[in-house]
Amino acid sequence: MTVKVIFFLAGFFGSYLLIYLSGDNFLASLGSWLLLGLFTAFVGFNISHDAVHGSLSQNKYVNKLLGYTFNLAGTNKYMWKLMHNVIHHTYTNIPGHDEDLEPVSFIRLSTENKLKKIHRFQHWYAYFFYCLTSISWVFKKDFVSFFRKKLGNYENKTHPVKEYIILFLSKAVYFAMFLVLPIALIDLPWWMTTIGFVAMHFIQGITLAVVFQLAHVVEGATFPAPDEKGDIMNNWTIHQLNTTANFAMKSPLAFWFFGGLNFQVEHHLFPHICHIHYPQLAPIVKQTAKEFGISYHENTTMWDAIKSHTRMLKLLGRFDVLPSATATAA
Repeated sequence: MTVKVIFFLAGFFGSYLLIYLSGDNFLASLGSWLLLGLFTAFVGFNISHDAVHGSLSQNKYVNKLLGYTFNLAGTNKYMWKLMHNVIHHTYTNIPGHDEDLEPVSFIRLSTENKLKKIHRFQHWYAYFFYCLTSISWVFKKDFVSFFRKKLGNYENKTHPVKEYIILFLSKAVYFAMFLVLPIALIDLPWWMTTIGFVAMHFIQGITLAVVFQLAHVVEGATFPAPDEKGDIMNNWTIHQLNTTANFAMKSPLAFWFFGGLNFQVEHHLFPHICHIHYPQLAPIVKQTAKEFGISYHENTTMWDAIKSHTRMLKLLGRFDVLPSATATAA
């Protein structure tokens, strides 16, 4: 993990420096922005994500410090911890509770969401809107979520005063670093620099969105709805296996760059264990699931997982109740 922290932070700050060193060469500048977008996503996967889960280091202060790399990327550590660690990991794939199932109204990610005519074409247009994931997060989502009265299973959630200060201050620092300073200091027209900023978010956004969608919205994963009392009649561990899927488990590159999130099953079962241990945990989990007759969902390659997600988007865009085939292991 020490090597990964150094490697990805060096890539992040190195890419940021390259933007300034590109001078008036627009193509070089654009390439640097795109590289920065990728490394921002990789820092999120490998450093921020584990740190906020408290699994990057045995030292809680190291985790706390490196968790603020989320803020460095324009998002908010506090809101991520609330929405991801608490809500998503507790209510995985439960419609009306898991916020990840409701990105925008024109993308339908569960059968409990209202089916609209436009959803019929979502397997064609969804990937474009995935590109907007991070730019929406930076400009809108954190603020909207922070001031919402209902958030997941919380009603009238109140936040500590210091989090208000951190939210607005860190956003101001981010916009200064990634918009104001580049426009002021780089020898290019402001609109070219703005194109670079947007391109950075496009590559960052689709990288983040696709990796997380391949974990939960694929064939085999289920979307259990609560009963009239609001209960899910299942064991929490089995629920995580039913709603989560792995991909590209034999790919060292996927594991290195995606921070072990291609082992999403193991992550959901053991979120407080550092992701570098997931490849050793996976065979144990898979064998145990087999012994107890529980499905263990996985796609052999990332491309297989993308195809499975696309098929799910198509099914969710056409059916109120999914065909039974989608409830079997991928």
